[in-house]
Amino acid sequence: MQPAAGDEALENHLGGDEAKNYRQYELDMVAPHVGRSMLEIGSGLGHFAEAFLPRLDRLVVSDFDPYCVEQLKKRFTGRDDIDVLQFGLPTDIPIGEKVDTVVMMNVLEHIEEDVEALRSLAKVTAPGGRIVIWVPGYMQLYGDFDRKVGHVTRYTPATLRSTVSKAGLDIDVLKPINFLGGIAWWAAVRRGGVGYPDPRLVKIYDRTVVPTTRFIERFIRPPFGQTVFCVARVPR
Repeated sequence: MQPAAGDEALENHLGGDEAKNYRQYELDMVAPHVGRSMLEIGSGLGHFAEAFLPRLDRLVVSDFDPYCVEQLKKRFTGRDDIDVLQFGLPTDIPIGEKVDTVVMMNVLEHIEEDVEALRSLAKVTAPGGRIVIWVPGYMQLYGDFDRKVGHVTRYTPATLRSTVSKAGLDIDVLKPINFLGGIAWWAAVRRGGVGYPDPRLVKIYDRTVVPTTRFIERFIRPPFGQTVFCVARVPR
């Protein structure tokens, strides 16, 4: 079962205002795969989903944590085109009309029943629609931070491919990204034994490592990365 947010809420879009380049990196990676209706899983306070509003006809935000759901209702009050739901995966999602896109940023790694979670999402996604998955990469980077925020695992392209395929989904995109971030993460958090990223280091990382990584990854496909990015598709 998907856990309540707690400390986990702190990891989504890590760094907040101190990591503007990283947040833009997330948006630029996800945006090309978003259609006209979107369900976000683990929306937190709604900052990420809100960025997609200009392109959407319909938005559904969701979280398992009661505090986050309350804040989402306040943030989007009066919007007839936005629904706020509370649930944890896997479950029968209480949604009416299916969406053409599901986005889950740093959520799947918290769920032991990850295949069933994806099956739950496939049921509310229109045939041919996409499920965009952003998860932490590689168990070699697993450390105290992962334990503190409730990570069941970190994925590789191979393990995520297996999970997605078992859920009956096709794959459009599957690759590791942010390889310099993976090296920095290993040095600071895994090798260095830091229990939680230092905000000062996050700011330096955001200003230097993220732009450099983005530039390099325009020309090469990295062999590994801090993150594994996947766009799965519901069969028609």
